[in-house]
Amino acid sequence: MKFIKQDLLTLLIGLFLFSACKSTNSVGIDPDPDYAIAGDLKVLPLSSATVEEEATNTTRLSTYPLGFIKTDPVFGSTEASLVMTVSLPSLDYSFGNDPLVDSAILVLPYANTVDSSKITRVYGDTATSRYSFVVQQLEQDLSTEKSYLSNKEWAIRDWAPGKTIAGSVTGMLRPNTRATITDVVPGKADTTRLLPVPQLRIRLASEFVQANILDLDSATKSKTSKFNQAFKGLKITVNKAESTGNGGIAFFDFSSTDETTRAKIEIYYKKLQSNSQIQRDTASISFPIGLPVAATLKHDYTGTPIKAQLDVPNPSTPYAVTYLQAAGGLKNKISFTDLKKFVDEAKAGNPKSKIVINKAELVLNVSSGTDVAPYIPAERLTLYRLDIAGQRVNLTDNIEGVGNSRNPRYAGSPAAFGGFYDKKNKRYTFTLTAYLQELIDGTTQDYGTFIGSSSLTQFDISSSISSGARTVLSTKAAGAADKPLKLNIYYTKTD
Repeated sequence: MKFIKQDLLTLLIGLFLFSACKSTNSVGIDPDPDYAIAGDLKVLPLSSATVEEEATNTTRLSTYPLGFIKTDPVFGSTEASLVMTVSLPSLDYSFGNDPLVDSAILVLPYANTVDSSKITRVYGDTATSRYSFVVQQLEQDLSTEKSYLSNKEWAIRDWAPGKTIAGSVTGMLRPNTRATITDVVPGKADTTRLLPVPQLRIRLASEFVQANILDLDSATKSKTSKFNQAFKGLKITVNKAESTGNGGIAFFDFSSTDETTRAKIEIYYKKLQSNSQIQRDTASISFPIGLPVAATLKHDYTGTPIKAQLDVPNPSTPYAVTYLQAAGGLKNKISFTDLKKFVDEAKAGNPKSKIVINKAELVLNVSSGTDVAPYIPAERLTLYRLDIAGQRVNLTDNIEGVGNSRNPRYAGSPAAFGGFYDKKNKRYTFTLTAYLQELIDGTTQDYGTFIGSSSLTQFDISSSISSGARTVLSTKAAGAADKPLKLNIYYTKTD
């Protein structure tokens, strides 16, 4: 009987504690009393508008885009081309006596990181589409240019009378396949080897390489600056007429300085042996692709619902969806239209009341049926504001600070700030607690708050070039499966 009484007492105490922890002012799913968000919950609707991204600098990127999305049913077409500088393998490099080009390959390594599961080497179709890439020579010395904006058109020149094509390749993209190639070994049998990383390899015309590299005089090959004045640089574009299928955008890495994994021109050539006018040795050399490398992006929204939104950005009846697109495409401007009304209602006519934001969450839901491969939603979004000068700046919630200047209102981590795609719930969530408090207190003005796309591995509030992803957001409940854009505010009113 003693044990039965103790068990009954324990049950009663447990029920008492459970009921004491339950509160109408605690918001959460099975909250731990130490971590539950206290306060009232207010859900505010927001307005959003699709806006074109501004042209942005395209040098020193983590990865560079190249390709052509031909038939995206929602976003139209996207074209990405590249320009690049070619450097000398060494100063005063000599090809030897009477060199003749045997073959030459432009090598472009696909995007690469230690954790390959976190990168996108191609956004779009790799299963059925065929891509045709063309290499041409630039008109101007790329290394001396001052601007590398994403909308810049780069002129080309004839490398010989009536000839502009310096190389080409047509085929499928194989971003996850390491090919096997043959190496030329002087004086020995050729050997085969497996490439260390997946590469796009474009054969260059031997005549082009002979005339524009091997036949240059020794003074021109003595310094990189002199070589650049003569060779200018290369431009790679997509031959849209020869490309088939829906297409996609591939991403390449130009950061490696390792000879085995870097971008380069591999030249295989023959030269006369010493003291011989007949016998030739076969040799090879690599001319590295150096900085700068830059990209040009073009988007065509003709005939798409996006064009209608860009033409009429503020309709009398809000659009049911809005659009985000990386590769310098589209962003969203969001407006806190009901924020003042919320504050006035919460204060209930008492001007001395203060609204304390315990937590604020921006919830962005992906429109149903728009997350179909290969055009899946962006893996990560950005959230930023404009300052009084119209410059993009991070929200206070996304500024960590350093040392003694650490920001006490920082969300705590990139994951806590948010913006990562939740595949299960098909949504993105951002924390903007500090920013919303600043807007309510009047310490910060809303000169423009924007959502943009980002690559998964590199959060950047500038227009993302290192991603090709696009996302359709549901801004109001247009159908049974759609959820609207909203702002969850957990707050406390003090008098």
